[in-house]
Amino acid sequence: MTLRKLALFDLDHTLIPMDSDFSWGVFTMALGWVDPEEFKRQNDAFYAQYKDETLDIDDYVSFSTAAFCQQGAEKSLAARKQYMHQVVGPLIRPAAVDLVRQHQIAGDDVIIVTATNEFVTRPIASAFNVEELITVDLERDATPGSEGWFTSVIRGIPPFRDGRVARVQAWLGARGLQWGQVHTTFYSDSVNDLPLLEKVDVPVATNPDERLRSVAVERGWRILDLFF
Repeated sequence: MTLRKLALFDLDHTLIPMDSDFSWGVFTMALGWVDPEEFKRQNDAFYAQYKDETLDIDDYVSFSTAAFCQQGAEKSLAARKQYMHQVVGPLIRPAAVDLVRQHQIAGDDVIIVTATNEFVTRPIASAFNVEELITVDLERDATPGSEGWFTSVIRGIPPFRDGRVARVQAWLGARGLQWGQVHTTFYSDSVNDLPLLEKVDVPVATNPDERLRSVAVERGWRILDLFF
């Protein structure tokens, strides 16, 4: 039996040489949406926690999404368009686009799986021509008379650490599939993604951080350096 093939990609530091959540926060500082000193202090602290594997995802999402949730749809969408043009677009590398495209040409299901929220990541996925995006989904304001804009509350399971496995499993289940019915490849840079790297058929340490590189060498996993 020919197995359906899935190519799963982390986003930040895997397909793009940046942390989109972090850089979006810096971008909002320039817009004057947040207090620069206080925001930078908290943003840097959360980023350090992420690297140390101690991040509380609910606390971080509440912090990182507050500015665009407060600004509303019109201003936030205009700012995001500017962010894509000025910050993200110039950093999308041909090597990363080609890697995604190779899987698409081969007929694989290509899915970006990221712990950055849907507001920031949807246009980045579109820039890679990837429709399937598993991300941190946000609740919307259901108050009568509201514009139904995003809130800072996570909806469902965030795809972070073990949550990535759960969300991919849910994606499979929604299509009547189980792990044994698919052949999975996962590209990631971070040791935080070990649960999904250990679950898939082909783990690829992509631009790996120091700890993931050590794990990949020890276990004989493929190491791919897209960015130099």
